[in-house]
Amino acid sequence: MPDTIRTVDYFYLEVPDEPGALAPVLSRLKEAKVNLLSFTAFPSRAGKSQVDLVPESSGALTKAAQAAGLSLSGKKRAFFVQGTDRPGVVTEIHRKLADAGINVTAANGCVAPNGSFGMILWVKPDKFDAAAKTLGL
Repeated sequence: MPDTIRTVDYFYLEVPDEPGALAPVLSRLKEAKVNLLSFTAFPSRAGKSQVDLVPESSGALTKAAQAAGLSLSGKKRAFFVQGTDRPGVVTEIHRKLADAGINVTAANGCVAPNGSFGMILWVKPDKFDAAAKTLGL
């Protein structure tokens, strides 16, 4: 599979930083048939965790969140990368951005058993268009 890089919308919400707090949120999204391309959860402040949700359909996520009484952030943008796993593939992408003077704010990636990889990465909003151009979008 060739590498693909695309822009995606993401939203975040906060949940209590305690066992089981995310399960009901994900259950509600599943019941509403919301497909997530990616999600990342991490401690954000005392007693809270931030959950970044990258939906296949922004409209489906916002509709489901509203119906479930979930408080989503406004729409934000990130880059979603997919391709064939190989040594250095993530380095290539980060190097392009670094050479352009663009800082990656955060990134999260993983490899699947079929030899593919996926990565989501974030840059500051004021650098998003420059990053997109650098990445050939």
